[in-house]
Amino acid sequence: MRWYLTGVVVSGFGTTAMWLVSGIWVKSLTGSDGLAALTAFALWAPALLGPLLGTLADRVRRRPLLVALDLGMAALLPLLLWVTSADRVWLLFAVLVLYGAHGAVHDAAEHALLATGYSKERLGSVNGWRMTANESMKLIAPLAAAGLFARYGGGPVVLLDAATFVLAAGAFAAMRVREERPAPAARERGAWRRETAEGVRLLAASPVLRPLVATGAFTMLLAGVNGAAVYAMVEGLGRPPAYAGVLYAVQGAGSVLAGLTTGPLLRRVPERLLAAAGLALFAAAAGLRALPLEATALAASAVIGLGLPWVLVAAMTAVQREAPAEAVGRIAATANTVLFVPNAVALALGAALVTAVDVRLLLPALAVAGLAGAAVAATGPRARARAGAAAL
Repeated sequence: MRWYLTGVVVSGFGTTAMWLVSGIWVKSLTGSDGLAALTAFALWAPALLGPLLGTLADRVRRRPLLVALDLGMAALLPLLLWVTSADRVWLLFAVLVLYGAHGAVHDAAEHALLATGYSKERLGSVNGWRMTANESMKLIAPLAAAGLFARYGGGPVVLLDAATFVLAAGAFAAMRVREERPAPAARERGAWRRETAEGVRLLAASPVLRPLVATGAFTMLLAGVNGAAVYAMVEGLGRPPAYAGVLYAVQGAGSVLAGLTTGPLLRRVPERLLAAAGLALFAAAAGLRALPLEATALAASAVIGLGLPWVLVAAMTAVQREAPAEAVGRIAATANTVLFVPNAVALALGAALVTAVDVRLLLPALAVAGLAGAAVAATGPRARARAGAAAL
């Protein structure tokens, strides 16, 4: 376990640093806010192909795949040292797309490795520790990356990120996990597409996973709207836009707490109840952000940081527990796509909404929708079926 968490920590540090610096780098070379914003899209876009990319994690042993992926990124990143002028920014975008594809496969392989390498009773705790490790790096890495870039430019950040991938590869290689060799993959034409479709079908057909992932997708849809409204909310506090960074830091601290509490909670309550509680906390806190009070905004950010990870960890822990061992990678990648595509859509939708609707109305409406969704999620499929039968 310690080697796995070491790999998560060091790779998370480098990835967060690169994510932050890529936008600053493009802005400094081109002066374009639009191109700088596209760096985040380049990193995220391969997640749309999550079900297809996740199939790779089911065709090979997962631990060697993690090692190979990280060493591959370590070898690729130094190409960015060539990005010294605006006419070479295209290379940065090309590497970022590959970076995003690496992340989609890597995440699927991690979930599959955890599902096969650890007992089902420990999965909640492991996922919670993983969340804590990732969120802790998000509190540290941005400051280090911004300082390095301001003093020396993008090159040292690139080399730092490459070094973290080498260290992560070493940590994953040192893991002592027994893996069965996957069955030989079918080689006939269309086999990859058929296996991908099978992962999507298994997720959609599961009475446990389908409602949990749907709850997560609905939560991330609301989270996207909430994220788009943050600057309007900060303006209502009478603070400059940079104050949003303070709120995100407080939210990160809440997420660290979420990671520490997830495991103990999942040993006592089913995933659907933890997901419902997380959605309810997020929704209530988002609604309170409509109040023009700084103390309330800070407290709400911490609660949002606590609630959102509960929903996501509950959904992914259920995937690891319920999915067939030979299909965990595909199903986890499909679940990730379903979870995070609504967030990207809602960021664009929210940007339009905040220009048309006062946040003092928008955020309470979001809270009402979220609390209603939490109530539906908490009832469970059997209770909803009984309610539907009674209505007939």
